[in-house]
Amino acid sequence: MSLPPERAAFYLTHLRSDSARLAEVGRMGLPAEVPSCPGWTVESVLRHVAQVYLHKLKVLELAALPDPWPPNLDERDALELYDETRAAIVVALTEAGTELPTWTFSPSDKTSGFWYRRMALETVMHRIDAELAHKVVTPVDRDLALDGIDEILTVMLGGPWWEEGDTKHPVNATIRITSAGRSWTCRVDATSAVVTPGSEGDVDAELFGDPDDIFLWLWGRRDLSMEQSSGNDTAVQEFRARIAECST
Repeated sequence: MSLPPERAAFYLTHLRSDSARLAEVGRMGLPAEVPSCPGWTVESVLRHVAQVYLHKLKVLELAALPDPWPPNLDERDALELYDETRAAIVVALTEAGTELPTWTFSPSDKTSGFWYRRMALETVMHRIDAELAHKVVTPVDRDLALDGIDEILTVMLGGPWWEEGDTKHPVNATIRITSAGRSWTCRVDATSAVVTPGSEGDVDAELFGDPDDIFLWLWGRRDLSMEQSSGNDTAVQEFRARIAECST
């Protein structure tokens, strides 16, 4: 799958800005507890994101999963490690370009371009986690949030992970997500999840709202009000739980 140059630049811009913001918030205090990730502190967030960056550096280098993994980084200063790795991942993606064959978890995209998108979205979500800890949450860019909605629905939920019925939330419902003029219709049962762009057909429930709200709800970082949903509430709750199974 070819990533257009302008889209690659878009992801790198947000990766730089959101990773810098995460570093800034980290310096407000590492011990602050993260309400969206019970048991984590801001330091936990920084260490996690640093390890994610290091992992992708090795994936891009090897074109395969690194083994053994992970390295022992306990003795490293969290902020120093994070700053080092956030700079390195931008360099590595830029040097790799968007068409380098590599390992990804997507059945349809085995190029380095996949990691441009994934690293930008990984970073903005954990930037939100750190901001929640310090009660200084700033908005997610509208276009990036819309792209994040598409990724979690089409790549994560809509992947071929469910054929063995390995889920605690079989759902068996059709849910539609609508935001900023775009819609995704998700037909989910115990052994499949089919996500179709558009708003055709009947649904059991529909969720609608600003991209920022929907994106953060899908990732379990924000609640939706009753005015932002209609239809079967139980189906909506089970749908969100199913999303959590494939996005943790």
